[in-house]
Amino acid sequence: MATERTLSIIKPDATRRNLTGKINAKFEDAGLRIVAQKRIQLTKAQAEKFYAVHSARPFFGELTEFMASGPVVVQVLEGEGAVLKNREVMGATNPKDAAPGTIRAEFAESVGENSVHGSDAPETAAEEIAFFFSGLELVG
Repeated sequence: MATERTLSIIKPDATRRNLTGKINAKFEDAGLRIVAQKRIQLTKAQAEKFYAVHSARPFFGELTEFMASGPVVVQVLEGEGAVLKNREVMGATNPKDAAPGTIRAEFAESVGENSVHGSDAPETAAEEIAFFFSGLELVG
């Protein structure tokens, strides 16, 4: 498997509960390396632009309101098969379906407030990384 980069977002429910370090430890324990990271506050417009692919879905408004409700930590993870590895570490979107030991099984409060976002494919990862980071900020 090739070395890849993927975007990870630690969502407002997790930053509110000061879980950034615990979540990052799970990524690092799985062999992923954090090569860029920053704590930001998204506006509703920025959240809508980032999640535009979901604009027709019924949860879009709730999702973008939530993502703008508090600070998030956006970061780039790097490693062998990083996209899939990140998704494995995060666990299923619904925390009730997430495997034990995954981030969502341990920390998610609900399907909507599920602590983390991760890119779903290498192509998506490239677009999502470029949304938040310039090339100068990626210091792998």
